[in-house]
Amino acid sequence: MNDTMRKPAWLRAKLPSGPGYNAVRKLVDDSKLHTVCQSAQCPNLGECWSRGTATVMILGNICTRSCNFCAIQTGRPTEYDLGEPARVAEAVVTMNLRHCVITSVARDELKDGGAAVWAATIRAIRASSPATAIEVLTPDWKGQTELLDLVLDAGPDIFNHNLETVERLQKPVRVQARYDRSRLILRHAKSRGFTTKTGIMLGLGEEEHEIEQTLRDIAADKTDILTIGQYLQPTPQHWPVARWAHPDEFARWKQVGLALGIGVVESGPMVRSSYHADEQSKKYTGVEHLNNVNALAGV
Repeated sequence: MNDTMRKPAWLRAKLPSGPGYNAVRKLVDDSKLHTVCQSAQCPNLGECWSRGTATVMILGNICTRSCNFCAIQTGRPTEYDLGEPARVAEAVVTMNLRHCVITSVARDELKDGGAAVWAATIRAIRASSPATAIEVLTPDWKGQTELLDLVLDAGPDIFNHNLETVERLQKPVRVQARYDRSRLILRHAKSRGFTTKTGIMLGLGEEEHEIEQTLRDIAADKTDILTIGQYLQPTPQHWPVARWAHPDEFARWKQVGLALGIGVVESGPMVRSSYHADEQSKKYTGVEHLNNVNALAGV
């Protein structure tokens, strides 16, 4: 697709503004936290930060992987901040959160992939704010379930790992990831009794029958929550957008997913893996969404 092609009207994002946006930005800056909202150029940043929400990204903002769809900087990370878990927990308390989402870059250069910091962050939040539901959006740990277990042993409420796209496009789009490995990670978390969640994007070049098969695979893995959104090309050097999926198509795939037995399907052009995560997950966490309560969950 020509990168000068105008985006359709349904993909126009709200510009960042207002007191809610400013408050979240100040908290993130003052706490020296990274957010995937900024690093991944999320189109919902304006909306989410204006309602007081964001997704914290731990373990720095440089990823050891080079996925062709992702805007996060690739390289060799230098940051390994053992004080980060306490700062994240403090931010959760400051915002009086009922639901928080934590994600991270891939840290394949570390022996444990950063699992120890993941576990420490979950435990710090749990100790400081025991009523807060904790959702984690993790890397694949190279399929090492013993590292995943370190994270799960810390007791998150929801485990999220994204498939991102259909099986045929995994290698060119995700590069170092594998479809079967991601499914293994999701199945392992489910086998341990956790509520599981995954997400895919449309517009990468997938075909209709491949989308349907992916939804069937997700249902077969007994995944509880699915998000489906439109892929947006971060820069001209990234994977090109193949098409703009119409909102009616997203609505149709939502019905397909629900009919296959997936408990919650959030599907729309602007949907991202943690977009309105507090509302998606209340069926499983028992935490009701309150209009005047913030949730650290915006992508």
